[in-house]
Order: sequence, then C-alpha cells, then structure tokens
Amino acid sequence: MNIKPLADRVLVEAKEAETKTASGLYIPDTAKEKPQQGTIVATGNGKKDEPMELKAGDTVLYGKYSGTEINVDGKEYLMMRQSDVLAIIG
Repeated sequence: MNIKPLADRVLVEAKEAETKTASGLYIPDTAKEKPQQGTIVATGNGKKDEPMELKAGDTVLYGKYSGTEINVDGKEYLMMRQSDVLAIIG
C-alpha cells in the first residue's frame, strides 16, 4: 500500500463488526453497529505544535462517526485526525 497520511492524520483499518452476540444469537447486517476499534496502518509526521503520538500497529478506539471511509485495493480504511482517536488499547 502506498498511502502516507499527511500532518496529524492516521490511516486505520477498522475491526470487523460482531456477527454474534455473547449469548449466541446472530446479528443481521441491518442491525450491526459500526465498529469503534481498529488498528493504525500508517501515520503522518504530526504538526509542529502537536507531535504524532500514535504509531503503526497501535490498536485504538475512535468516535462513532470519526474519519473518512476510503477503499484501497478492495479493503476499507478510515482516514482521521490524531485528535479523533480516543484511546490506545493495550
């Protein structure tokens, strides 16, 4: 992949939406919620007054409506600003 985010942007591969509940019920496509967790694939260099704190490979939580969906080589990604990321997991 040849995408290099600019400034304080990051490229995130969203985690797949759950297809089954904890009790074993299958969730139909129309009822699935958008995932709010993903893995950083690429990062920009940050801004002069705001260094990049995220790095490729970080698992992150982000807002429900954060980022712009893009399709690269048949895979779905989200491009968002570092400030849209709520937390790093693990």
